[in-house]
This record gives sequence, structure tokens and C-alpha cells, in this order.
Amino acid sequence: MKTKKKFILALSTVCTTLLLNAQQKKVTITVDTLSSQVYMLTGQGGNIGIYVGEDNVFMIDDQFDRLSDMIKTTIAQLTDKPIAFLFNTHMHGDHSGGNAKFNSEHTTLVAHDNVRKRIKSNQKMKLENNTIIKEYYEKMLPEVTFSDDITFHDGDETIMGFHVHNAHTDGDAMIYFMKNNVLHMGDTYFSGRYPFIDLNSGGSITGYIAAHKKALMLIDDETKIIPGHGKPSNKKELETYVGMLEEIKMKIDAEITKGASLNEVKTNSSLSKAYDESHGSGFINPEKLRETFYKSLKSVE
Repeated sequence: MKTKKKFILALSTVCTTLLLNAQQKKVTITVDTLSSQVYMLTGQGGNIGIYVGEDNVFMIDDQFDRLSDMIKTTIAQLTDKPIAFLFNTHMHGDHSGGNAKFNSEHTTLVAHDNVRKRIKSNQKMKLENNTIIKEYYEKMLPEVTFSDDITFHDGDETIMGFHVHNAHTDGDAMIYFMKNNVLHMGDTYFSGRYPFIDLNSGGSITGYIAAHKKALMLIDDETKIIPGHGKPSNKKELETYVGMLEEIKMKIDAEITKGASLNEVKTNSSLSKAYDESHGSGFINPEKLRETFYKSLKSVE
């Protein structure tokens, strides 16, 4: 019996290893050139922003740990300059999972205060369960944090990082490259698909829309937008996206006022029907979107 158990355990380990290897082989890192200095890297997880400065690289998000070597190779094809700063737009693992692999004596991790708190909490559980070691735990944590805004200067480029409250999570930040006119919005924007709003991590539909409106006040018609997921975007597309969210919010608000239950709103396809075909085939389907809107709006009644 013990031999059988060992065999099953060994087989399980092999299958897990094969699955991880297969997932890694399927992933390719593609590059979109947004300006003479700013690039968007797409792989598996959140979109990465790369700014190649005078002497160093400013990196935004890092996807998953297992993709780090592949991402480093792609960056090396763009420049041989070292990464001075790695900025996490928020705490989710598909945006911060590679922190430990990129954190070094040359690279400083930067994020909002709440991002460090949430990553610390998540990684501490792994440390206590012995799935990671202390060194890995410590290297996952942002080393510089801020509450509202932070500014970096590189030659004639000014890089503005600013917090948006209770949008996708409670620790979201956008990063704007003023001279290059590129804005990285993290998961406060899902280009071409319905958004994931993490209510359990402080997100809200009201804050999500407010984040978009803050971005629209900053950018112009020529701005290139890096969304958390999806293709590169622009001001016109973001304006249309905000209009969609506001329309769905208004309809669900009206249903709540009439006393509709969560199940009634979830199953009422007419509330989002106009946009389901164009935006509802991603990670968040129409029913899940309506459920999220309902729960978010009910929580502030």
C-alpha cells in the first residue's frame, strides 16, 4: 500500500511538472511599440510596460514567476540597460507574481501602500505553509510604497504614479509617461472585455468608473493606453468604455431601487445585452458582470 501511495504521489508530481512546462511552452511574449521609449509586453497575465530611459529601464508589472526568464529575454532584445524600478499596479499574482525573480540589488520594487500589505499577507501564508522560503517572501515585497502620488524623473521624461481609490482593488495605481504620452492603467481598464472588479480586495464599480474619469482628465487624443488586459487603447475607446459601464450601472441601479434580488439581476440578460457580444467573452461573462455590479451597488446603499 505504501508503495502504491508513493507511486501515485510521484505520478502526481510528474503530471504537475508536465502541466507547468506545457503552459510555459504555450506562452509567447509579444511586443507592441507605443513610442520611441515605451513598449507593451503581452504574455500570460497582465500587460507589462517597459520604458527605456537614458541609463535604466522602468518596468511596470511582471506577470507570473514561471515566465520571468522569458520576460527578461524579451526585455534584453529591446535594451541592455538594467531595470532600476519595477512598479506593481496592484497586488494580483498575474501582475506581481514575478517580483522575487526581478527584485535585486539593481532593481527596486515600488507600489501603493495597500499593495505591499496584501502581497505581504498572501505570501506570509505561503511562508507559514512552507511552500516558499523566507528569502523569496522578502523579495516579493515592494520596498518603496506611497499613499497617493509618486513621481520619477529621467532626463526630460517625468513619470507620474498615482493612486485611484477602490477601483479594481484598494491599491490600484496608474503610471503616466508625460513626454512619451503613454498611460499604463493596470487592471482599472480591460480593453475590449468586461472588467474584473475584485470586491473582496476593496474594488467597487463606483471607484472603477471614477478611475476612468480621472484618466480621461489627464490624457489627450494622442495618448497611447496600456490596459491591464487586452490590446493597446486610446482616449476615444476609453470614453466609449466608460459610457458602457455607466449605462449598465444605471440599469442595475434602477433594478435595485425596484427591489430586484441578486438572482433576478444575474439572470436578466437585457441589462447588459447591448454589450455582451462585444465585451462578454472574456474572463468575466455577462452574468458575472451583473452579479458584481449588483453586489457593489448594494454594499453602498
